Amino acid sequence: MSRMAPESRSGFSVFYVVPTRWADNDIYGHANNVVYYAWFDTVVNRFLIEEAGMRPGVDTVVGYLVSSGCEYFAPVSYPEELELGLRVVRLGSKSVTWEIGVFPGSGDQTAALGRFTHAFVNRDTGSSAEIPVTIRRAIEALPSVS
Repeated sequence: MSRMAPESRSGFSVFYVVPTRWADNDIYGHANNVVYYAWFDTVVNRFLIEEAGMRPGVDTVVGYLVSSGCEYFAPVSYPEELELGLRVVRLGSKSVTWEIGVFPGSGDQTAALGRFTHAFVNRDTGSSAEIPVTIRRAIEALPSVS
């Protein structure tokens, strides 16, 4: 099994600034792995709210996280301002897989690369649902990886 290589900033077109916090560092002096997942969740949901019109607590169809993972290439730590890039790996009729690149400051290579899959469901019934049109349009405007 070969190890993934860091990704270039040019593979992402949407970025969100995420400042690190003192509490993000672990005993080894770098951001703990669980913190990365909070950053990924924040960036994906910020995109869905700001660009796709998602209304948490109101929408009937919601995305449930069904899979996640992360490849780490270099540590980050407080105090550092990060830029997280967002792109789409796969877009289906009822699910989407995102990739989130963690870039230290203005660095060109990912320090980490996260992956999230959301499956859309009817919140009231728990049954599988099509991705809402407004969310689909916003996702389709993102760069995708072949």
